[in-house]
Amino acid sequence: MSSLKDSIAHLESDLKAVPPRINVYQDLPFAILRYDASDEWTLRREIKLLATRLEAMGKAVHLLSMSDLLWAALEQVHEQDDDEGLDAIIALEQERGYVEAQQQLTTYLSSKVWRPLWEVLAARLAAIDPAHSIVFLTRVAAMSPGIFHMSMLLDKMHGQTAVTTILCYPGSIEGTTGLRFMDLKDRDALGNYRVKIYG
Repeated sequence: MSSLKDSIAHLESDLKAVPPRINVYQDLPFAILRYDASDEWTLRREIKLLATRLEAMGKAVHLLSMSDLLWAALEQVHEQDDDEGLDAIIALEQERGYVEAQQQLTTYLSSKVWRPLWEVLAARLAAIDPAHSIVFLTRVAAMSPGIFHMSMLLDKMHGQTAVTTILCYPGSIEGTTGLRFMDLKDRDALGNYRVKIYG
């Protein structure tokens, strides 16, 4: 297992290549930067340093927080229906417990009845110039323990953007492609991401 700095060095080399070498599919310009969840603060610092180096070579770097996208999706749910959204989630947790509240939140983020998380992300990416930009999706731990699966997000983003996007994934790896989100022992290590994994 490589260190975080080694993984970032490999990613940086592939991002600086012409053309960039980070994606497997043209219509899914994503890659995963995997890191140990305990390295969250180190990751944030290293990503800022990497952003500075990429900007020095003319790239526009955008840091998008998954926690911000989560809150934006919840606000849009409330705008659609005054009886739904964050207050409804809080009331549900108080009445029936965390598991049911998490299930309702997952429904908000994955149902076409509302504004699915991938549509919120696609809308943010639509405002970014794909020719000169790199996006880092950070604070992915906001989706733990089981609010929304990153494999579903990447699957739904197929064909939705041309912007080079790096998903900063907190978790462990088994073999070369099996990722376990937040290293949660009750979660299977999934290997169907169809994108390049650094780390």
